[in-house]
Amino acid sequence: MKTSKFYISTLREAPSEAVIASHKLMLRAGITRKLGNGLYTYLPLGVRSLYKLENIIREEWNGTAEALEFKPTVIVPGDIWKESGRWETMGPQMLKAKNRGEQDMVVSPTAEEAFTAIVRDGLDSYKQLPVNLYQINTKYRDEIRPRYGVMRGREFIMADGYTMNADDESLDESYKLYEKAYFRIFKRLGLKIIPVRADSGAMGGSGSEEFMVESPIGDDTLIICPNEKCGYAANVEKAECAADESVNKNGEKPAKTDLAYEMVETPNVFSIEDMEKFFDESPKMFIKALIYRVINSSLDMTGATGADKWKRVSDPAGDYYPVSYACVLIRADLDVNEAKLAATLKASEVVLAEDEEVKEWAGAGHGFVGPMTSKCPLIVDWSVIKNNEAQMHDAIAGSGKDGYHVKHVEPLRDFVPYINADVRTAKEGDKCACCGSTFYTRKGNELGHIFKLGHKYTKSMHVTFLGQNGKPTEPTMGCYGIGVDRTLASIIETNCDDKGIIWPMSVAPFQVCIVPINYKGTMKEVADKIYDELTKAGIEVLLDDRNERPGVKFADMELIGIPLRITVGDKNLPNVEFKPRSAAEAELVPAENAAQKAIEYVKAELAKLSAE
Repeated sequence: MKTSKFYISTLREAPSEAVIASHKLMLRAGITRKLGNGLYTYLPLGVRSLYKLENIIREEWNGTAEALEFKPTVIVPGDIWKESGRWETMGPQMLKAKNRGEQDMVVSPTAEEAFTAIVRDGLDSYKQLPVNLYQINTKYRDEIRPRYGVMRGREFIMADGYTMNADDESLDESYKLYEKAYFRIFKRLGLKIIPVRADSGAMGGSGSEEFMVESPIGDDTLIICPNEKCGYAANVEKAECAADESVNKNGEKPAKTDLAYEMVETPNVFSIEDMEKFFDESPKMFIKALIYRVINSSLDMTGATGADKWKRVSDPAGDYYPVSYACVLIRADLDVNEAKLAATLKASEVVLAEDEEVKEWAGAGHGFVGPMTSKCPLIVDWSVIKNNEAQMHDAIAGSGKDGYHVKHVEPLRDFVPYINADVRTAKEGDKCACCGSTFYTRKGNELGHIFKLGHKYTKSMHVTFLGQNGKPTEPTMGCYGIGVDRTLASIIETNCDDKGIIWPMSVAPFQVCIVPINYKGTMKEVADKIYDELTKAGIEVLLDDRNERPGVKFADMELIGIPLRITVGDKNLPNVEFKPRSAAEAELVPAENAAQKAIEYVKAELAKLSAE
């Protein structure tokens, strides 16, 4: 391809709104252009790299994951979202509309419902399972604050694989095939991936693993064990750590007390810091109690304290409480992990209750909420009680009365949990539960996520097949996603310098660029000859035949990031400059050998990225 026939649209400076490398470079290099807030158009250079990325995913999912591509619509009926139960629970990020027939429609934020509905209509027998389909398609989520270009846009491209399996053993097999495909995909893209345990979030299900790339502007915090033999890594939303003992200010572990708990007047003592000063004690001796408002919990809490006052909605996808409440107990030096708490309560979201709600469900304000007087279920962290054993003794807690705390509190004697679970936020410096090493943290961006969805959608959407025993059976599901735009942006974030992009050979828009100083005379003849030889060999070449100054051509090619540049100039002929984009200096090679050397270079770079 010659630049005179191609659309090159580079910028000297990026718009002020672009603050991260990939956003700046995608705009400056003419990879993308902004059309609206959170909406980006791929220009021809970007399309070439985008399609290469998509095809790498296709090749691995077709081959390694043994999947077949399908193409659902972007606009889908709202009815299937009502069937699944996510019509109300997905939240305002889901863009809803009505067609002229007043039918509810959805601009797909994800495709579990579409896949389930499509397969349901043709599934009869266990002999058809597993069904293993994937799409690479446009999605839309109405992000409240889109930022970082395509890294977090409103419209985006996702590759989504879905499996429907006869049983958990078959699902495990599909899951492992996709997991293997993920490692191969990211190897071919030249990305160093950290696989981490993750929270399934709104997608539901049990088993879940994210594929993250380290990034200083990452949305996620990764908890990582430095012991390579251990290899533990998890998103902070899911990470577990080893227990550490509750000790007093002298570093001693208190013994169980027989003293009855005792009210202590504590005027103007509201925070944990206030309690430390007032009681002259370590925060590891305090039990922190927090009231949470729980949104769309599907956990059946019949008989739990306060549950009789909550509205419970009947739904084909499963009954749920639109709003309920919980009192969370945790050691005072620790923080509640709201993703873990939401998962424990099978809720779409949990938020700290407002002052009036705290008063209603605790009988006292913030700072005085007590475990013995809570009017809603107690969710007790493992730092307080674990496996029916108290982890704290002779503790201090809120009394449930403003201006008072209680001392000599004994968990299990003075209160018992409705649910006992790990709802603690692991952090840097905590110990690994697997090997005892000290965790460190890194920021990361999620590029891929795999889920074992189980029966969440097949049950709510009434999918059955005739099993080997001749009885109707619900299949179990898996879901496997890769953010295509995010991955492309992450490749740029990882591979760039102050001059521009440095594309890996596997996804570069062109593999080689030829830059004649002047496209005329002998320089034109040599450039055309090298171009023809490379093109016939199947190498993707961009020949810069523009009537521009050499400095402009060089700056554009470095900005665009083509992996190899061959420069043809009068001063060096019969030699030409051979310069890999990542090299500091060019080398001179005979013009007659340049094409063959370039072919070998391209093949060698692709071999480095091979997943074999």
